[in-house]
Amino acid sequence: MTTISIAVQKSGRLSEKSLDLIRSCGIDFNADSRVLKAVATGFPLEFLFVRDDDIPQYVADGVADIGIVGRNEYDETGLELEVVRDLKFASCRLSIAVPHGFDYKGLESLEGKRIATSYPRILSRILKENGVNAEPVVVSGSVEITVEVGIAEAIADLVSTGTTLKMNGLEEAECIYRSSAIMIARPDMQEEKKVLLNRLLERIDAVMLARHQKYILFNLPEEKLDQAAAVIGGMKSPTVTPLMDKGWVSVQSAVDEGRFWAVFEELRRLGAEGILVMNIEKMTE
Repeated sequence: MTTISIAVQKSGRLSEKSLDLIRSCGIDFNADSRVLKAVATGFPLEFLFVRDDDIPQYVADGVADIGIVGRNEYDETGLELEVVRDLKFASCRLSIAVPHGFDYKGLESLEGKRIATSYPRILSRILKENGVNAEPVVVSGSVEITVEVGIAEAIADLVSTGTTLKMNGLEEAECIYRSSAIMIARPDMQEEKKVLLNRLLERIDAVMLARHQKYILFNLPEEKLDQAAAVIGGMKSPTVTPLMDKGWVSVQSAVDEGRFWAVFEELRRLGAEGILVMNIEKMTE
């Protein structure tokens, strides 16, 4: 039986969100932290639990067919793989940080400076694109301390809250790159495995779409139905059911979460009653 193998970070925030996504696709597995390999039930999928920065190479070497990794880790390798999905979680940013008092007016302020980073490939590309001649200093871990000890004049590092920067006398000057979790795949994958990958992606798409939608059900005067349908928008057509009370209908539809409150207020203005709102687990367009 053909199976598809996926490399996933062994532990950490990216690992947790990756495994939650796969479980939401109706795929179960043993995720014990001591286990390095697991076989799923409910789908022909095999897991390899590895370091995040090893995942692109595992996929490139054919050890795994696909992998979930931060875009920053993938871009830093320079490997030519296929990015099959931006999974839109585990977001982070690579920023320039400088010591307090540094007169930062943009990347040109770094001309001739040394910049400590764990992402020299990404940094070098961005500096080149902006015509800045600076020297990346490669550091693995504790990048923030390099300015204080005189190794560099600035740093380029991943930032979340900025608390660690402040503790080391630095301040975030400019975001130069944004990253989120992506799924990567071998471009030369066998046809049988491509079929499995497409099946998996179809499930992932259904889960991801549902996370940004709300299911609403409400009662409405029938004469306001066309106006309500225009307000809801999005899906092809709402489901409409006549009520026992003459002139009233029950309406069901999905609404993008970002528009929900505006839709809610407009439906109330149109006379909607008994509005129920529910989360959606999976859906397709």
